Amino acid sequence: VQLQASGGGLVQPGGSLRLSCVASGFAFDRHEIAWFRQPPGKERESVSCISCRHGSPDYTDTVKGRFTISKDNTKNTVYLQMNNLKPEDTAVYYCAAAESGTRFIDINSSYRVYDYWGQGTQVTVSS
Repeated sequence: VQLQASGGGLVQPGGSLRLSCVASGFAFDRHEIAWFRQPPGKERESVSCISCRHGSPDYTDTVKGRFTISKDNTKNTVYLQMNNLKPEDTAVYYCAAAESGTRFIDINSSYRVYDYWGQGTQVTVSS
């Protein structure tokens, strides 16, 4: 089982980045896929999940209207398009997966309910 996150970098406030998470070794279409982030000195927090709101994507309030999660089943890849980035978005971003239907998951679920994790990709928003 492997999740490979990429796409992070240094961007100025107001800029954009697209993160990618490539999954392998498990049934991609039968798992909830989410993005978390961990700012410096803080706990890991949920950012977005692909189908955790009654089969639709959901987002934490601080990124609604700026971030968009999507997936390509043919590539076993989940994306996080991040627009209008702010300095407070600076964090290490992780993708995570949990088998669907085996537990309750929503946007507020702790990182502890997820089984599989990518290695993280650094996003720094600074002028």
